[in-house]
Amino acid sequence: MNVVGSRPDGWWRDRRGAMERLIGLLEDFAIETREEVTVVFDGRPFPLEPGAVAVAFAPGPGPDAADREIVLRVEADADRASLRVVTSDGDLAATVAASGSEVVPAGGFRRRLEGEGSGEGSPSRGTGPSTHPG
Repeated sequence: MNVVGSRPDGWWRDRRGAMERLIGLLEDFAIETREEVTVVFDGRPFPLEPGAVAVAFAPGPGPDAADREIVLRVEADADRASLRVVTSDGDLAATVAASGSEVVPAGGFRRRLEGEGSGEGSPSRGTGPSTHPG
């Protein structure tokens, strides 16, 4: 998991809980910055209350399903230069950057979410943190 897994805090013992915590941090970020934020997860969807963050679950199976979904979303956006994708996955970062979108490193962004510094950039319209099986 990219943003969730950027800190070894035991997230692997409760992936759903880790996803819910990330969504909560992203909600705070979206409200504070007034930016559109979308997070894409691998794994099975689970019920969520509507909020300030659009939550998507990759429709396909496999460990890189969320990455594929993020690429599809970026490629479908008419204004790719306005997008920021948070990931530390090298292949995803290269693909997103080649499309004209900005890439923000997951670790720095997570530190920003947790109030440990200004971080680097922020996710914006259309896509958000890339995560792996959740």
